Amino acid sequence: MQSAPYRIHVKRDRYKFSCAHMTVFPDGKKERLHGHNYYVSLTIELYTIDFASMIDFGPVKEALAELCAEWKEHTLLATENPHFTIVKQDEREIEFTLCKQRYLLPMSDVLLLPIDNLAVEPLSKHACDRLYAAMSELLPATVVKAIEVTIEENPGQGATTRLEL
Repeated sequence: MQSAPYRIHVKRDRYKFSCAHMTVFPDGKKERLHGHNYYVSLTIELYTIDFASMIDFGPVKEALAELCAEWKEHTLLATENPHFTIVKQDEREIEFTLCKQRYLLPMSDVLLLPIDNLAVEPLSKHACDRLYAAMSELLPATVVKAIEVTIEENPGQGATTRLEL
């Protein structure tokens, strides 16, 4: 099949989430708990833009909005980080250690993500996987070559994950 010459973008100010996090470094040091206003955008690379192959943007925008709403106003924790350990967890609270420091937070304020770090690179990969799973039926491989998800923590500073279909 020919190269994919067409790209469509979904990037609007409404696709954002504010959250708290701590990035961990390989030597076991970490940032202090702090927050960002992250922006999420999606690019879909297409083989064709003919009428019969049109992609409905409605469900695409809905999937982006749902992801942002889920992550909004939470403390995000990377459960696959080697410096992270859950000490105790129930429906009310979570006690954990991160880089040998102890934390106790209300469970309603926490979102556990199956990634190894809270930085834009793993966040964009996880978001890309999640969005593809939510939209896979809308993205036929005969029409869509790839999707890319970008997460920016500041304008112009972020990471992009590309998933070839």
